[in-house]
Amino acid sequence: MMESSYIEQQTDIDNAPTTEPERQYYFMEKAKAYVQADSQRLGRPLKACTKTFGCQMNARDSEKLNGILETVGYELTDSEEADFVIYNTCTVRENANNKVYGRLGVLNTLKKQHPHMKIALCGCMMQEPEVVEKLKTSYRFIDLIFGTHNIYKFAELMVSAFEQQDMVIDIWKDTDKIVEDLPVERKYSFKSGVNIMFGCNNFCSYCIVPYVRGRERSREPKDIIGEITRLADDGVVEIMLLGQNVNSYGKNLKDPVTFAQLLTEIEKIDGIERIRFMTSHPKDLSDELIEVMANSKKLCRHLHLPLQSGSSRILEKMNRRYTKEQYLSLVEKIRAAVPEIALTTDIIVGFPGETEEDFEETMDVVRKVGYDSAFTFIYSKRTGTPAAVMEDQVPQDVVKVRFDRLLKEVQEIAAKKAEALTGQTQPILVEEINRQDSSLVTGRLSNNSVVHIPGDASMIGKLVDVTLTECKGFYYYGKPVNYE
Repeated sequence: MMESSYIEQQTDIDNAPTTEPERQYYFMEKAKAYVQADSQRLGRPLKACTKTFGCQMNARDSEKLNGILETVGYELTDSEEADFVIYNTCTVRENANNKVYGRLGVLNTLKKQHPHMKIALCGCMMQEPEVVEKLKTSYRFIDLIFGTHNIYKFAELMVSAFEQQDMVIDIWKDTDKIVEDLPVERKYSFKSGVNIMFGCNNFCSYCIVPYVRGRERSREPKDIIGEITRLADDGVVEIMLLGQNVNSYGKNLKDPVTFAQLLTEIEKIDGIERIRFMTSHPKDLSDELIEVMANSKKLCRHLHLPLQSGSSRILEKMNRRYTKEQYLSLVEKIRAAVPEIALTTDIIVGFPGETEEDFEETMDVVRKVGYDSAFTFIYSKRTGTPAAVMEDQVPQDVVKVRFDRLLKEVQEIAAKKAEALTGQTQPILVEEINRQDSSLVTGRLSNNSVVHIPGDASMIGKLVDVTLTECKGFYYYGKPVNYE
């Protein structure tokens, strides 16, 4: 009986709109019919689970996937014992791939117990041809595979997965297409990520991102402003502007616009109290942007400025296109304009050819800049990147010793920087009930530091003035000031 109902629902592709996003809303209605049919057969609502691996761009993509899943009738759950499970994958490091393969074994067992279950994989890992080949041969139980460029087509692809017995694969090598205005299920009601651009043109020699996310393409300013205005109308007070390199926003638009100009327009939107952005590439951070940061009332006092290495020689091998001296000069300019800014960074230890002298150059930058925190990584050979085939790969025991030294230095500096704020009163945006102690709520300062204060759920989403009473190294305890 179920088979005949499926046949009745077979989608007439010829009737589908050709324009986006109208086409996807058409397929959402089609998918909804399949979900309802399965729900009636099982006698319960269907559940869907999205697992996100990787960066904030991926997290934002998952909110879009969840929005479509809810629109077609799924209830969202964190459990992978669901009727539809989708992995939104990352491939920056090869161990991220291995994590996904490991989880797929568990899903295979679940699917054997529940044959109607649908399994989908998307995201950066799917943009690697050898990964897709491996999935086609060794993981035949997967229903749907798609990449980073066509996430907006999820509803259409979902319908194909319902209608076809075979694995549905839809991978685009690249695209110039940007489709927004689709359903989004935001994790938070009061803050949201906003994609301003996609892709990357930098080709750092260790990085797979340009190969899996494609070339840079910026959204039109009016579309970004429209989206943020709607978010503000919906109660959002903080936005995070997202792009692989936000500093190069607007260069490829028909009428070029700078990132600084975009920020100036976003600042005018009523209801938005805080603006964050990431990630910034040092080579593209302009004087114009520094001026906007200095004069802004809404831009958060936090800048993530990846260093990667303090050695000009290694930076050249990494294809970062700035030197140690240029980076330090940039930091000096930023600090002069915005003295209270918190600077965070990314650092790779053990890049091919890194000598002890190169590593000491990195340590020198860390001491001179005095980062508020740093994400430190041991170099991971990434197949498909120029760095993977470079000679002079550094022995792991040497890398481990350097990494531990760097981590100790970074943590000691960060702890001193944090301690200096104790006793100050600053606003935090309250984000959630504390997970360890329900009498506390947790929020973030403008500089992105975490603060725990006494409170309840009524404070979530509100900006609250807080006196920082105790520093615990990487977070604070505080008390609300004049909060009613």
